[in-house]
Amino acid sequence: MAEKVVLAYSGGLDTSVAIRWIKETYGMDVVTLTIDLGGASNLAGVKERALKTGAVNAYVVDAKETFVNDFIIPALKADAVYEGVYPLATALGRPLIAKLLVEIARKEKATAIAHGCTGKGNDQVRFDVSTHALAPDLKVIAPAREWDMTDRQAEIAYAKKHNIPLTVTAEKPYSTDENLWGRSIEGGKLENAMTEPPEEIYAWTKSAKDAPEKAEYVEIGFEEGAPVSLDGERLSGIALISQLHALAGRHGAGRVDHLENRLVGIKSREIYEAPAATVLLQAHLALEGMTLSKDQARLKAKIAQEYADLIYNGLWFTAYHQDLAAYVASTQRHVTGNVRVRLHKGGAVVVGRESKRSLYNVSLASYGHEDSFDHSKAEGFIHVYGLPVSTQASAQLLTKGSAPFSLATAQPSKKAAGARAPSKKSSR
Repeated sequence: MAEKVVLAYSGGLDTSVAIRWIKETYGMDVVTLTIDLGGASNLAGVKERALKTGAVNAYVVDAKETFVNDFIIPALKADAVYEGVYPLATALGRPLIAKLLVEIARKEKATAIAHGCTGKGNDQVRFDVSTHALAPDLKVIAPAREWDMTDRQAEIAYAKKHNIPLTVTAEKPYSTDENLWGRSIEGGKLENAMTEPPEEIYAWTKSAKDAPEKAEYVEIGFEEGAPVSLDGERLSGIALISQLHALAGRHGAGRVDHLENRLVGIKSREIYEAPAATVLLQAHLALEGMTLSKDQARLKAKIAQEYADLIYNGLWFTAYHQDLAAYVASTQRHVTGNVRVRLHKGGAVVVGRESKRSLYNVSLASYGHEDSFDHSKAEGFIHVYGLPVSTQASAQLLTKGSAPFSLATAQPSKKAAGARAPSKKSSR
């Protein structure tokens, strides 16, 4: 009996060709796994297509709820945004796909998993490392890293030669990926970094010029860092993200044009559409600004960068992630309240926030008649706070022979830096 491999199968050209190629090259029976993470891809008939192409078994799994609860929400609580702009939609989906590949591999008693990633991207790392973490005994096969088909035309020719049913053409100007949290577009004319992205690439967001003239407001309710309601209506995570996605996209919010640093060392021009993610991340950060202390918020900003990097770099299933996740969970204990966001002409701006756990005290902050701050205490505070400054100034900056402080004095002189003028007696 032939060994089995479980292939992450989208139904597209690459993975359809991979079914036959793996059988020919490795002599293995191919089981396919197609996962619904909330993208707009049509999954109708994908199981039948896989079986007709040569798979011995085919699974289709709806993983949207798991994706939201176990991947999107933890990343949102962490404020995880790669390089300040990318909400990590594709990167978040990969460890879940790897986990399900391993689960099906165990069920089918397979000895390997396979994916359609090339050797230039980040996804190969995410799939391979996640598989190694969850099932070190499983082999990972990546046909696109091995086969000699160098372009799409060669793959189509292979498919025709082996009677593989396809509904594709040779022309595919852009490479896209999408799930509930966002959509990515790359390739084609976008590879010229000076080329403005054409409107044809966008599917989820209107251009600012075509967005409604009138601004629209939405109020998002959070409980311990997780979004739970829109305009007072409690919703499931899937429904909330989907509704906000449509609303924000209608106003053109969530477009990102980014020159990104890939894990493999290549810079890549990436376009993203992430309407719901953009709004939720901004709203969550605003609520944290109200409910976290200064020190908590500043450390968490550093943790957010680490968290984003580990997601991007394929390190979801690591002890390091467990440690960071424990810290993030602790910070969210009091991140409960409501945030109002104004959507208008491509923008999503936080315009209000409220929380019963708020650290914002109006009577302390106000300059009006309700001001309860004791101004007489300020002089003593300033004296203690400035004591190190005045001490150093008296001892070092105001002594006889010291030059007055200026930016220029911050630069060491050549003498101070140890430079030595040549002796007059020197012959050199």
